[in-house]
Amino acid sequence: MAHGHKSDEKVVFVGDSRVKKNNHPNIPPDYTSFPGKSEAFIPNFLLKEWMVGCVVLVGFLVWTIAEPAPLGYPADPTNAAFIPMPDWYFLFLYQFLKYPYVSQDYIVLGTMGVPGVMFGGLLLAPFLDTGKERRFYRRPIASSLMILSLIATVYLTVISWDHYQHQLEITNTIPEHHIREEKAREAAAKGEEAPSTTKKPETAAVAIVEADDPAHKLMEQSKCLTCHAADMKGNPPQIPALRGIGDVLSKEEIVATVTNGNGNMPAFKDSLSAEQIDQIATWLSKQKAAAE
Repeated sequence: MAHGHKSDEKVVFVGDSRVKKNNHPNIPPDYTSFPGKSEAFIPNFLLKEWMVGCVVLVGFLVWTIAEPAPLGYPADPTNAAFIPMPDWYFLFLYQFLKYPYVSQDYIVLGTMGVPGVMFGGLLLAPFLDTGKERRFYRRPIASSLMILSLIATVYLTVISWDHYQHQLEITNTIPEHHIREEKAREAAAKGEEAPSTTKKPETAAVAIVEADDPAHKLMEQSKCLTCHAADMKGNPPQIPALRGIGDVLSKEEIVATVTNGNGNMPAFKDSLSAEQIDQIATWLSKQKAAAE
């Protein structure tokens, strides 16, 4: 730069960098640089994580063996009174599929279209929302969608479960795990072994009496055997077997049950005449184990 005090004197600036260029990559120090404060990821840290995972898994397996899951009744296409219910984490989708435009003729839209868009949007969210802001109140669109989804999921789950409980009351159905728990409690009180949950009551020893009776054909036509099964073994304990029913109910009780219904069983007074009901009751009253 020229020296002087003249205002019209030309000034020239010359740049000069005194910062040394560093060609070494910026690599963080190894864990050995911090003795006692860190460890090797493989195998030390990873082995500890695996051991914790194994303990949790074994504990979970022991829990499932000691306390069987409260499963519902097995799906039975011959049981018209069966109420299908998915696992709790699918209740929201189960309820969603009951609404118009996502069921019946639009079932593909409800089962693949809407869930596909929702989960697809969830997978694409990191690519669609590239903002660096992490506070939820500074991300109104993403936060609103998240809160709306949570509210909708909780609402649909609660509505679905409430509707299921209401249907149990209407059909007078007792969940299978409640029956199993009650029987296990009774067996424990008597000092007996808990009853098996996989074996049905043995009814094969009771034969059908007068299988060629016209009442049998009448019961098929009136859809009685749709629930009680073509072999009349039913689906205990929800649907009783008709084999040996004469040992349990009198003819008058059978007439009253067929006429007015009972629990899950609908009334047949509008679809069958009094003579037909009497014919069926007479034949069913003959279904006794002693007649074998």
